Amino acid sequence: MQDELARSALGKTSVQPAAYDPALLFAVPRASAREALGIDASAPLPFVGQDVWTAYELSWLDARGKPMAAMGELRVPAASPHLVESKSLKLYLNGFNAERLESADALRARVVEDLSRATGAQVSLELIGRNSPFGPSVTRAGESLDALDLSIEHYGPPLPELLTSDPERRVEETLATDAFKSNCPVTGQPDFASVWIRYRGARIDRAALLRYLVSYREHAALHEQCVERIFCDLQSRCSPDALAVAARFTRRGGLDINPQRASRAYAVDWPGRTLRQ
Repeated sequence: MQDELARSALGKTSVQPAAYDPALLFAVPRASAREALGIDASAPLPFVGQDVWTAYELSWLDARGKPMAAMGELRVPAASPHLVESKSLKLYLNGFNAERLESADALRARVVEDLSRATGAQVSLELIGRNSPFGPSVTRAGESLDALDLSIEHYGPPLPELLTSDPERRVEETLATDAFKSNCPVTGQPDFASVWIRYRGARIDRAALLRYLVSYREHAALHEQCVERIFCDLQSRCSPDALAVAARFTRRGGLDINPQRASRAYAVDWPGRTLRQ
């Protein structure tokens, strides 16, 4: 994974593109990180889900050269063989700043075609104008773990052995924290997120769960990889009947990335934007 990312624009000085160029998109195979989690590339994934990206700084020119602006919500299926490295996506989107297009639909079609080709799956894009509803926004999704009174001394690497559950107590509940942090695997910059976990099954020990999530604090991994690891660790250590994990990362470079993973056939209401976004 590190060798693959070393070839990307991440962590390097980059010249802003003067024109639209789909070759700027840098696709990263998901398989190597999933193999480290014990996920066989030839077998069905143990989860379903998507990566929801918000592009806050999307701009292009109309056919007469007038600048247009919108926000964009991109959705990449978790089953796609590739994800797109975030800085390359930012540079690619910036290439539209001087691109004349007949309509917003033309922009949408172009982006969807390019990203679907890069990821190997059908990507969707919703354009959000100034008068469009954007949300729902949430101030609190689930019961917060952050008020727990406990000491924590381990900040990395992630320790799944911290996780425990009580099979004598069966629950269905949603737990959340705003204290999640990991690091970019190339630049070392911090990535902050609110993490949201819904499950049905043996009651997960809350203190153990918070300690486990805090153990990502010095961990270097992409957003999507962190969420998949959390899902797999919870599934392996606590054996819930059903599980959903989502992370709402704060934006960097005008983009935020929000991976969502869930057990098959587990219907959940995914959290909306938080106030931090």
